[in-house]
Amino acid sequence: MLSVSADGRLADPRSEYERNGYVIFRGVLDQDVVDEARQHVEWLRERHPETRPENLDTGLVRDDPFWVRLVSDDRLLDIAGQFIGPDIALFASHYVAKPPLDGQPVLWHQDGSYWPLEPMEVISLWLAVDASTPENGCMRVVPGSHRTDLQEVRERTDVVNVLGSAMDDQLVDESSAADLILQPGDVSIHHPNTVHGSTANTSPNWRRGLTIRYIPTSTRVLQRPGRPSPAPMLMRGRAVPGVNEYRPWPAYEPGRHMQFRGSESWPPDNTAGNTAGNTATTERKDTR
Repeated sequence: MLSVSADGRLADPRSEYERNGYVIFRGVLDQDVVDEARQHVEWLRERHPETRPENLDTGLVRDDPFWVRLVSDDRLLDIAGQFIGPDIALFASHYVAKPPLDGQPVLWHQDGSYWPLEPMEVISLWLAVDASTPENGCMRVVPGSHRTDLQEVRERTDVVNVLGSAMDDQLVDESSAADLILQPGDVSIHHPNTVHGSTANTSPNWRRGLTIRYIPTSTRVLQRPGRPSPAPMLMRGRAVPGVNEYRPWPAYEPGRHMQFRGSESWPPDNTAGNTAGNTATTERKDTR
């Protein structure tokens, strides 16, 4: 697994992240896992034909064993741990799968403007399931923008877009934006204040990716009035007493869930997620 800067140089991930607000890791997941993730997107689409493929979000996959298997992959947690420490919880995750020819854009925004987290200590991983290129609408980031304050986002109806909202375009130096060109299995990470977005997919190729939001267990997920509870999930390490309650990892049920390698014995016996309710004293160990 190598981390590289936007121009392809080998990079120290921490210094690159602190300098630019993002960094790329090459070849994180193997092709077999990526193929299962691609199959999972199609499986979800078949079961939710009313949902745009850009919006296969946490509410659809929160009780999905393969999704939890994917976001709990030790190779992904190892990356997250470099930036938020050894005690890791999952805050949210969803597929942004842009179909060929009419994949919707994601307008300029900062992730932290949307999130009920206290403090705003969180890392976003973006896993490429397909090749992600300028032609099919790869992510674009503004280097160094993570050093700016979080900006208000407002509803945008002038252009069809994934989030339905955006920050003020006048605050974005689009001329300095960098394209994050990824191959399947690559991962990019970015800071919650990093300004980013992506263009529409007008190419004949899919652009499927999985966003994963990890938090240290010291970060509290706040309940917002009128919104369903995010109900985070403990991934690795120890929970901090009194901060969050973590939901259990879902068990695989044949006929209800997508089959995957290891599904018959899912979840592993030693996962913290096997304990429901208050998990103040629960620990999730690295299984390697």
